[in-house]
Amino acid sequence: MIVVRIDESTLATDGTTLFADLAFLVERGQRPIVVAPSAEAARSIVKTINRTSDAAVGVSGADAGMLPAAGEALGAVQTRLLHTLLAAGYIPVVEPLAFGVFGGDVEIAADEVASAVARSMAAQRALFFHENGGVIDAQTRETIAELTPAEALALADDATLPDNLRTAIRAAALGVRGGVGAADILDGRIAHASIVEMLTMHHVGTRVRGTVFMT
Repeated sequence: MIVVRIDESTLATDGTTLFADLAFLVERGQRPIVVAPSAEAARSIVKTINRTSDAAVGVSGADAGMLPAAGEALGAVQTRLLHTLLAAGYIPVVEPLAFGVFGGDVEIAADEVASAVARSMAAQRALFFHENGGVIDAQTRETIAELTPAEALALADDATLPDNLRTAIRAAALGVRGGVGAADILDGRIAHASIVEMLTMHHVGTRVRGTVFMT
């Protein structure tokens, strides 16, 4: 099971391989859950996937109370609906809105939703698409290949980094601390980026995972 947090830059890319890649992953036994950057984008993603495969189902926070609001924050994810859809072979496409039982929906950062869903579903992997393509080392100016959750959380407090990148870094770190096998921050505009991450030994961004390999 994998959670894929999609960003606007990937969706705006002409000729994106994203949708074909998702279908390819499903055919090979992967079970992706997509988290869209907005409710509008989620509906567009569902339509695009279903023009060729009839596999996507749009899911809002209100559906089966899946994403309950806790004040202005996200409460505990209710996973039954997601498990049901995955077991039936569908790709859930999640809107980043929490359901307010006593009021309106609450907008939640898509990175936070993706991290919470990945933790709650005990996902093997979480992919966070970001136009930066990962975390750049300030000294070498090269992409950092791997971080521990502690290192990632320290970088998430670095005010010199773009705010949306800091949000992705923090979400990746908290996902791994919460039991996700590994979380990757990568550029979703790269052709077949999700396939490279999931089905090969290579990766094209910054990976956060809990194991530190000593050399």
